[in-house]
Amino acid sequence: MKNKVVLIGCGNVGMSYAYALLNQRTNVNELVLVDINKEKVEGEVMDLNHCLAFSPSKIDIKSGDYADCHDATLVVLAAGANQSPGETRMDLINKNSKIFKTIVKEVVNSGFDGIFLVATNPLDVMTYLTWKYSGFDTSKVFGTGTSLDTARLRYLVGSKLGISPKNIHAYVIGEHGDSEFVPWSNANVGIQSIYNFIDEKDLTEIESEVKNAAYEIINRKGATYYGIGMCLAMITNAILSDENRVITVSNYDKHNDIYMGTPAVINKSGVNQRIYVELTDEETKRLQASVDIIKDAINKID
Repeated sequence: MKNKVVLIGCGNVGMSYAYALLNQRTNVNELVLVDINKEKVEGEVMDLNHCLAFSPSKIDIKSGDYADCHDATLVVLAAGANQSPGETRMDLINKNSKIFKTIVKEVVNSGFDGIFLVATNPLDVMTYLTWKYSGFDTSKVFGTGTSLDTARLRYLVGSKLGISPKNIHAYVIGEHGDSEFVPWSNANVGIQSIYNFIDEKDLTEIESEVKNAAYEIINRKGATYYGIGMCLAMITNAILSDENRVITVSNYDKHNDIYMGTPAVINKSGVNQRIYVELTDEETKRLQASVDIIKDAINKID
């Protein structure tokens, strides 16, 4: 397998992803950067190639265009307008839906038949539109979903308890946005329920901090990109290494005809299967609220 990745959109998110790939062992053999600003892309390629002497992996990095997608294993979509201070992810919807309609058409017209991985906000809606515009099977189109929110959650819980975040088994599900939530009934530290370690009040505060993390970062530095760059690299490796790894990606919910963040098994075929989470009555209501928000956003697209 060639393991060729085409990255479309070389702003802060896209380049954080590219740099994350360079700093870890990966099965990516070829990385092609595509952006409307071709001169910037040339500079980014030069800068990244200068890292290869010290990188743990050998990657052929170059600039390109949509035609390069024809034999790609994976196309990562990080193009579009960024979230500004005071904006919600949903505020971006009409700007980015128009951008994606053109991009996805160009990629498909190249002959591409690999996997689409979406990182652009509003994430669940843009992933849904990528699926609609491409006509691909749902298993071959998915987004980063609540993977970053889950990483933030595990960091915060681990930090509070003095335990490695790798041993915090908890997920954020639903919309990658204001209606996302933590099904605490399924959260564990090691193999013990999280309720044995943290009381309800503190759990509520942690959940709020996770949900508002992007706003806090944007208010301080203008954008958030390192975290999502690392998530993209992790998902890329799960695909190319055929890991069968459980990740909270934005994947297709047939019952509601939307994309949203739930645990799913990721391997070389894309979304191999969804992992259905048993929820309490209250958690079920919160998930339905998230579903309704995503549906409403899709219906309002111009």
